[in-house]
Amino acid sequence: MSNHNEKIALVTGATRGIGAETVRQLAQSGVHTLLAGRKREAAVALALKLQAEGLPVEALQLDVTDADSIAIAVEHVTERHGRLDILVNNAGVLLEDPALAPSAQSLDAWRSTFDTNVFALVAVTQAFLPLLKKSNAARIVNVSSVLGSQTLHADPTSDIWDFKIPAYNASKAAVNSWTLSLAYELRATPIKVNTVHPGYVKTDMNGGEGEIEIADGARSSVQMALIGSDGPTGSFTYLGEVLPW
Repeated sequence: MSNHNEKIALVTGATRGIGAETVRQLAQSGVHTLLAGRKREAAVALALKLQAEGLPVEALQLDVTDADSIAIAVEHVTERHGRLDILVNNAGVLLEDPALAPSAQSLDAWRSTFDTNVFALVAVTQAFLPLLKKSNAARIVNVSSVLGSQTLHADPTSDIWDFKIPAYNASKAAVNSWTLSLAYELRATPIKVNTVHPGYVKTDMNGGEGEIEIADGARSSVQMALIGSDGPTGSFTYLGEVLPW
């Protein structure tokens, strides 16, 4: 079992991009971080690289869309650590063709988007909640997007007015809604549940188009993962700045 003085974190979708950088930054903060990835080989390879840098990182195979994979991962974390202090739900997909009109996006794209971005996120959270409740003060961070803001989508003067990628946008709005529901459920506990916008980051998901580097894109998740007892719950922020729902 792990030392209770050392926090245990789990980051999903962590073999590349913002997820990998979130693992690095949490580990640099002294958190024993489980690098969860769908492909075990990729998770192990990156974990070994970070371990070689002296960071407390452990690989964990976890396909967030597979119930059996989730159950095995929970069993593994239970046996090795007995609790979980931080869960960062980072795994996500963007499958639509931005060149198509909203009504022209396929129903398959909608289903696949919600399978990963919403249903898998809820499933992982439900599965790990008993371990999070064994922590002294657990933190759940759901990686959303400013594109999930209904307020900004309805505002012709906003920066995202032209970004109508309907399935992805709706999936992130659903993540925000789930965050509010879970924060309400856990309001009388030390567990804090927040959702963050990483920023418009240069990642594989958007073909490297973005305004900020991956290192900055992980900062919102890491900040919320490490908030103290006076930190918020049920919030939607970007680097501490409150965003409109």
